[in-house]
Amino acid sequence: MRKGFDNEKYLKMQSEHIRERISQFDNKLYLEFGGKLYDDYHASRVLPGFEPDSKLRMLMQLADQVEIVIVISAEDIEKNKVRGDLGITYDSDLLRLKNIFESKNLYVGSVCITHFAGQYSAQMFQSRLEKMGVKVYRHYLIPGYPNNIPTIVSEEGYGHNEYIETTKPLVVVTAPGPGSGKMATCLSQLYHEHKRGIRAGYAKYETFPIWNLPLSHPVNLAYEAATADLNDVNMIDPYHLEAYGKSTVNYNRDVEIFPVLKAIFMQIYGDCPYQSPTDMGVNMAGNCIVDDEACREASCQEIIRRYYHTLVNIARGKAKEEEAYKIELLMNKAGITTKDRKVVEAALKRAEETGDTAAALELPDGRLITGKTSELLGACSALLIKALKVLADIDRDVLLITPNVIMPIQKLKVNYLGSRNPLLHMEEVLIALSASSESSELADLALRQLPRLRGSQVHTSRMLSDTDEKTFQKLGVMLTSEPR
Repeated sequence: MRKGFDNEKYLKMQSEHIRERISQFDNKLYLEFGGKLYDDYHASRVLPGFEPDSKLRMLMQLADQVEIVIVISAEDIEKNKVRGDLGITYDSDLLRLKNIFESKNLYVGSVCITHFAGQYSAQMFQSRLEKMGVKVYRHYLIPGYPNNIPTIVSEEGYGHNEYIETTKPLVVVTAPGPGSGKMATCLSQLYHEHKRGIRAGYAKYETFPIWNLPLSHPVNLAYEAATADLNDVNMIDPYHLEAYGKSTVNYNRDVEIFPVLKAIFMQIYGDCPYQSPTDMGVNMAGNCIVDDEACREASCQEIIRRYYHTLVNIARGKAKEEEAYKIELLMNKAGITTKDRKVVEAALKRAEETGDTAAALELPDGRLITGKTSELLGACSALLIKALKVLADIDRDVLLITPNVIMPIQKLKVNYLGSRNPLLHMEEVLIALSASSESSELADLALRQLPRLRGSQVHTSRMLSDTDEKTFQKLGVMLTSEPR
């Protein structure tokens, strides 16, 4: 796999740029963190070399100056909103993130519950946090937000919100997911800081779209594919073009909100430090791409994966067809089709030959492996064993797990656990392989190949169970499936 991104350069450049921005204000900067702060797997897929925890590591370089405020919407708590990539609710993810930040010696000062309107579940969550010793603040819905500026910038608007007490010069405002109210939280704090005689600053750290890459660059198109459900659209920043005569890329929501943001700054301070949405950003990722072609190729693959993911969600009733149409347009813009994903054709061909479910895997070195359903194993389980044999240079006819190990597991599943499907899932196969490794050197050798699967591509001729999808995710394998 070709490296397209210099992670070390990024960590150094990004932390220096944020320090610079802090110094432009009264040593107090509220930094809105868009996207995922800890596990940004989308960035690591489209920018090969970007580590999923890069943003966190960058903040660790500023640990003595940084305080984290985690924001969560009361509406999301009420709806039990789930984070798609992890399958856990936003309130559970907030606790997970808090533990991760604190394990890295980053100070989590408080939690802010936004859009609060008396929701019972939000009150229960607040009570739970406070019992854990966490400071919790409430921010309320403001009538006419975001266009009613006189009300917003008043004691009935931001003034009604609880002031979040912070002690560090850099306050990072992050959230489990989009739409949590991060920007409103930052601006509310500016209002309260101004009342206390402090001219605090606001900046935004959003990895995508990358402002200094072309609008039609696959990295930016992949961001549109990732946010197809939010209807985000990349666009040239018209305010930046007018102010500086330079074309930069931003997205519709930031461009649309900028006049409101500028008016709020004017209302609070009497002037606005920024001429455009691009000015507000501090993202340096575009300056750390070292192999543009590698990033283009990785991003095109991500667009195709997003397409299949959306088709599967439509089949499960979790997405709308309009999302698939949008990604199809993005594929046309990028000049790609599903045929550009090698494992698709290989899996479908094997399924046609066998008349049953099949799967194909492309190893990071480019080798293609296929697997089919057998009497003992599902297609993905068979594929996994086959891939481990290839990586370990073990003859394909060698039985790593004998039938006398598999059959008792099948008996347990069907006779005692009520399963109708006797075929072993991938996790069950790995447990069986692990048990076999105690008495078989070859099974142990195969088991030790698991880390080498990370970064592999898989396509299946049918949708998988949640169990197998999660196992691929844990192994770091990028999965797509036919929506059948």
